[in-house]
Amino acid sequence: MATFEGRFTDATDLRVAVVVSRFNDLVTGKLLSGCLDCLARHGLDTSATSPQLDVAWVPGSFELPIVTKALANSGRYHVLIALGAVIRGDTPHFDVVVSEASKGIALVSRETGIPVIFGLLTTDTMQQALERAGIKSNLGWSYALQALEMGSLMRELHSANLSK
Repeated sequence: MATFEGRFTDATDLRVAVVVSRFNDLVTGKLLSGCLDCLARHGLDTSATSPQLDVAWVPGSFELPIVTKALANSGRYHVLIALGAVIRGDTPHFDVVVSEASKGIALVSRETGIPVIFGLLTTDTMQQALERAGIKSNLGWSYALQALEMGSLMRELHSANLSK
């Protein structure tokens, strides 16, 4: 029996891209900060000249899948993180954006074989979003941990010739 698990201890050769929605940037900016803090504390170079990390900004969460797919198709990254925040309003717009962004992000992972961490907050209020982006805890940190684990796991599977 083989057991495969990702590790958090060494991110020195991991390449990560983060795609961030500008819409609700009060929230997404905080998610990005938590994400970068976690990656840096686990050994990933997050400096402005980092060869390990790229950040791409998109207008809104609806645009996350297309840019995530372009980055995944580049072959440069071991794992991607998609960050966004959709807050329910008085119209059905929330449901459309959440549904399409979710399906699109999942499809990118399935089609490319590159893990895409789903960091799309879907909340009823701004207060709930802010709580998840740093007032109570910062989920950006959790998304980065998931990225480290999945990047490591996929490398392990690849070296065992199971990923393709």
